[in-house]
Amino acid sequence: MANAWRRDNKTPKFLTPKSLTLIFAATLIILLFYYLSLRPNPTFTPKADTHFLYSPKIAPFDCLASPQAHPVVANLVEGLSHPFIYSLSDFGSLPDKPHKNIVRLLKGKPFRKPDISATIQEFLGKLRKDGKDGGGDGYVVDVGANVGMASFAAAVMGFKVLSFEPVMENLQRICDGVWLNRVGGLVTVFAAAASDRDGNITFHKLVGRLDNSAVSATGAKLAFKSNEEVELQVRSIPLDDVVSDSTRVLLMKIDVQGWELHVLKGASKLLSRKGNDAPYLIYEEDERLLQASNSSAKEIRDFLHTVGYHHCTQHGTDAHCTKTG
Repeated sequence: MANAWRRDNKTPKFLTPKSLTLIFAATLIILLFYYLSLRPNPTFTPKADTHFLYSPKIAPFDCLASPQAHPVVANLVEGLSHPFIYSLSDFGSLPDKPHKNIVRLLKGKPFRKPDISATIQEFLGKLRKDGKDGGGDGYVVDVGANVGMASFAAAVMGFKVLSFEPVMENLQRICDGVWLNRVGGLVTVFAAAASDRDGNITFHKLVGRLDNSAVSATGAKLAFKSNEEVELQVRSIPLDDVVSDSTRVLLMKIDVQGWELHVLKGASKLLSRKGNDAPYLIYEEDERLLQASNSSAKEIRDFLHTVGYHHCTQHGTDAHCTKTG
């Protein structure tokens, strides 16, 4: 009976030690390839979409040639129809009262939804629904991109974006977001401050609060008077020197801590386009910041009238302007 039991219960040939070893090895190889497919590709190069350039005055910022800032503090944004990831900018040493999003991250919560991100996605979503999104050829221009909260809101929807940001620490975080959101073919970054002249301007940044960097020293320190201020020279360039006549711009967002009038004047040709060919305009209209840069909300509105923008509405400290009413 014992021998009969052994005959009836032989180990199947495919479960021999040799075959098990082969199966195990094959499984490891499959898992390794799967793992590598999920890892970032170290040879990935964000492709700058340069067909809109008609002037050799400025080249796109090269994320791969930029030194990487660390640590990377990045997280998903909550509550958007098209979520994205962004990375906080350099805070120096961790303050006694950490940024609210750092606290949320430590609690396992996503970053709070930035108002501008929701606004941009709502506007672009309506354009797409109405079939007015340019068929994939329309651009969003993000001036004062900071760490990309407006740029990525548009890019993850499939829109092409031109991002202008002069502060290196913020540029590094934009590059983080380009990789984390896999939008290298959609977001083109320029290490420059948009203005009304080509050259260099003195810029003021606050250590620990780079979201308040500004051309005006007063504007930079308006909300954070105790932070250390650092001066630096940054490149400035008019948008009309970057965006060609054939480039369709759907939306232009400007948040430059009081320098908005200079940005608008440097884009007068773009803004002078007729009717629906002119971009929808969102810009910060904070009277305190504007006065710190020797301009005013009235001066901006007067300028916009000269290029055909007669319909502006106020949304908090932002103004939304269009030519079509």
